[in-house]
Amino acid sequence: MAPRPAWKGYLKLSLVTCAIELTNVVTHAEKVSFRILNRKTGNTVKRIYVDAESGKPLEEGDEIKGYEVEDGAFVHIEEDEIEAVQIESSHTMNLDGFVEKSSIQQIYLDTPYYVSPADKVSEEAFAVIRDAMVAKKMAGLARIVLYSRERPVVVEPLGKGMVLTTLRYDNTVRQPASVFDDIKATKTDDEMIDLAEHIIDKKKARFDPSKFDDKYEDALLELIRAKKAGKKAPKTKAAPKPSNVVNLFDALKKSLSSGEQAKPQAKAGSQAKRAKPTAAARRKSA
Repeated sequence: MAPRPAWKGYLKLSLVTCAIELTNVVTHAEKVSFRILNRKTGNTVKRIYVDAESGKPLEEGDEIKGYEVEDGAFVHIEEDEIEAVQIESSHTMNLDGFVEKSSIQQIYLDTPYYVSPADKVSEEAFAVIRDAMVAKKMAGLARIVLYSRERPVVVEPLGKGMVLTTLRYDNTVRQPASVFDDIKATKTDDEMIDLAEHIIDKKKARFDPSKFDDKYEDALLELIRAKKAGKKAPKTKAAPKPSNVVNLFDALKKSLSSGEQAKPQAKAGSQAKRAKPTAAARRKSA
């Protein structure tokens, strides 16, 4: 079953327009989640709106959004009034500027979405825009209304499609200097830097996200399996917390001579990957 689009609208480059849809890159389907239960009955519970003054629960349909204009005074806003607020970026993503993706600082990148043509008619125009960006090695800047908020975005080619990443507004990003200015300037020893470089060389590996494991979730699943079987919660041995290095030079030398090698990365589709149980399989076993 194809994932449900997060947004549908149009991609526009000057006079070229095509229908597109955004799909969430990240899925939380495999994540362990808990329901809140009544401890005494074991039944699930539900949240209800309660009047803050009277303490009485609201009837269905009595709730309404409100914007506080002054202390304790609210303007009432209906859902259909919010839906009626439409600007160009509500339905059209206009590529109005192009940059090198590497020029965008990591701290401004937020949430990624896949971009694909919404219908057969749009495929040719979509491909032209995508391939032009590939040829120029550029990413497009645009704006889009997503989840009741206009967001700046960057769009770049990705295989047969594109990937859109929402960007954070400058006034919402804490600048590095506000945190790093308190770090005192330190004169480093060339020999120690050389030792650290050798350690990095020993641990060099190929990026392979299929090797990422959520060990905390695995521990939760082990707890669930034990409780399901009527056993006590398994005791986990707490990992020792590291302390500050007393002699940095000795620590670097020991690290280099420890013989610890980077684990070889299996290629995608290898037997090692197939042998590894998926998150879904682990959940099913629990």
